[in-house]
Amino acid sequence: MADLSAVSAGDGIAFLVSYGIVAEIIAKACSSPQTAEINADKRASTLMKWVWIGTAEAVAAVAVAAYIDRKHRAAIIWGGVLAIAVTLGEYMYAKNSGLRNGGPGTES
Repeated sequence: MADLSAVSAGDGIAFLVSYGIVAEIIAKACSSPQTAEINADKRASTLMKWVWIGTAEAVAAVAVAAYIDRKHRAAIIWGGVLAIAVTLGEYMYAKNSGLRNGGPGTES
């Protein structure tokens, strides 16, 4: 079991802020995974390009925050890492599922 005695409430807040900002930054660059899945036949060629651009922007934002707030650096980084992993997984799944399953899209 991990020793959580040194973890403060500030670490939890920093973790959540880091996680949330990664999700927001990537969402700003992309549509939602649901929309990406529905329109994969038309968006697959550019979808992951924009996910990676959003990821690069998120990494930069998390790195700056971690540099500025040394006290909460670990929480900021781990929140960012988890959000990147989850978000990349969601978009990769959406793209693959949409290409496999087809169906009517919402774009003409």
